[in-house]
Amino acid sequence: MDVQVANHCSIKSAAKPSSPQNSAECGKENAPKKKSRTRRGKRGKRRRGKKANEPPPFLPPEAEEGNIEYKLKLVNPTQYRFEHLATQLKWRLQEGRGEAVYQIGVEDNGLLVGLTEEDMKASLKTLRRMAEKVGADITLLREREVDCDRARRKIAEVLVRKVPDDQQFLDLRVAVLGNVDSGKSTLLGVLTQGELDNGRGRARLNLFRHLHEIQTGRTSSISFEILGFNSKGEVVNYSDSRTAEEICESSSKMITFIDLAGHYKYLKTTIFGLTSYCPDFAMLVVGANTGIAGTTREHLGLAMALKVPIFIVVSKVDLCGKSTVEKTVRQLERVLKQPGCNKVPMVVANPDDAVTAAQQFAQSSSVTPIFTLSSVSGENLDLLKVFFNILPPLSNSKEQEELMQQLTEFQVDEIYSVPDVGTVVGGTLYSGVCREGDRLVVGPTDDGRFLRLKVCSIHRNRSGCRVLRAGQAATLALGNFDRSLLRKGMVMVSPKMNPTICWQFEAAIVLLFHAKTFRRGFQVTVHVGNVRQTATVECLLGKEELRTGERAVVCFRFLKHPEYLRVGAKLLFREGVTKGIGHVTHLLPSTQNHVPDQNRNQNHS
Repeated sequence: MDVQVANHCSIKSAAKPSSPQNSAECGKENAPKKKSRTRRGKRGKRRRGKKANEPPPFLPPEAEEGNIEYKLKLVNPTQYRFEHLATQLKWRLQEGRGEAVYQIGVEDNGLLVGLTEEDMKASLKTLRRMAEKVGADITLLREREVDCDRARRKIAEVLVRKVPDDQQFLDLRVAVLGNVDSGKSTLLGVLTQGELDNGRGRARLNLFRHLHEIQTGRTSSISFEILGFNSKGEVVNYSDSRTAEEICESSSKMITFIDLAGHYKYLKTTIFGLTSYCPDFAMLVVGANTGIAGTTREHLGLAMALKVPIFIVVSKVDLCGKSTVEKTVRQLERVLKQPGCNKVPMVVANPDDAVTAAQQFAQSSSVTPIFTLSSVSGENLDLLKVFFNILPPLSNSKEQEELMQQLTEFQVDEIYSVPDVGTVVGGTLYSGVCREGDRLVVGPTDDGRFLRLKVCSIHRNRSGCRVLRAGQAATLALGNFDRSLLRKGMVMVSPKMNPTICWQFEAAIVLLFHAKTFRRGFQVTVHVGNVRQTATVECLLGKEELRTGERAVVCFRFLKHPEYLRVGAKLLFREGVTKGIGHVTHLLPSTQNHVPDQNRNQNHS
């Protein structure tokens, strides 16, 4: 029976694969032909006939790798078949680092066949048993109807997520960008605290770190906030839990928000947050009442230059009329479609759009979801939560395993002194595995040395942790290690690595903007990962000078102290209105490095 229905659907789909209203026109094949309409009339009829939630006749064929699995049906499997299905689910969960998506009622080639109500219930029951066997929960994301001749059939999209164990939750980092007063901190306060704002900024008070931030209402430093989702897809935040430790214990997936500054005066802090903390995604917040203003374009350009996938949130829709919100969205769509961006904007209007946006956003860097919401009325706030719940990680388990096989490398981004604990450093583990009691070396110091130290304890998302894996952010307690010997931009590496340092390096760059000519002797602030230091242009290989838009290989020399760099690392430099991007191509050996002469005149423009 199912084979016959499948064949019938495939015939219909094959006849007109690109037309979304095939099912509606099936019964009109034998009707007498009418006179041809005008082109506009045909379009109007096509739009009226199209159903809003009608799925495409095909999905892409199932991939062997990845966390997406197609199943036609899962009705009463034998014990042997059930064991095989459970093993398959385990593999998909491993590929998705704890998450998998099952499409029920879909053949392996992507054909949407659909199931009857009875078969769908039986299939979901089997999938729930499979999930329980491997220690996971399932959440029905959406059901869609497939229109065939015989009867209405449904396909279901189900999220399977591992129950948290031993603190191995999936962690995604989201950098929050946007112009000053666009509502970034308020939105984060509403998401993480679980209470709506009062319209005067009450929700953001818990996020501020300094008194002047509370007084002015402007973020000047980098702060971190967490939002959790349990294995059933329910939100876990401070409204249910008193501490961050409780949130971590009951969450299978964590979203760590990196709240960055919007004011132009703090641009260097924002760039440091984007380059150093390695965000997986960037959320650009735009005020509906102001539109694209201030540093909005600058932040969009930074995220694109660093190849961070970006989505947009239009906030404060409660302050504006519908026409103003639509005008802001149209303005954003125009900017995203420009040749410099080449993005495909996707406005999210309902939960179905949010599910589709999350999946397409992770698969294609050109798709840019746009949300319109209010932190005061709560309008469309649930759509953003659905998006975060489904959003998959960018790296798969294979890439994660490869990074973990390498030697330990931890980037130092923050340094603290904690009473009764001693010196604590915060940052991201770039590669390898770090455990309590590991002995590492930290550097380079001003004279180019690496110092030995011991990791006393590890905290991740404000709760204790014994093992840190590649890609995870944490704080490490170093006991009585002298804090004055540490600085931002250092690395802690395994002694087996034999780390090298450099005063000079070469980079292939693109000069995005410069008022005059960019030439030898010009000084810029260079950002490479967690390294931020002033460097001098030593020479331009093959050229005398550069102008806006031109490319070249440039040799830079650090002014203050040597740094640890990696070939291929993304580079961003700036000085006033001068801006450029590129990547490190070559580290000059120590014989060619030299301590800089402070008496040289280096500020030619």
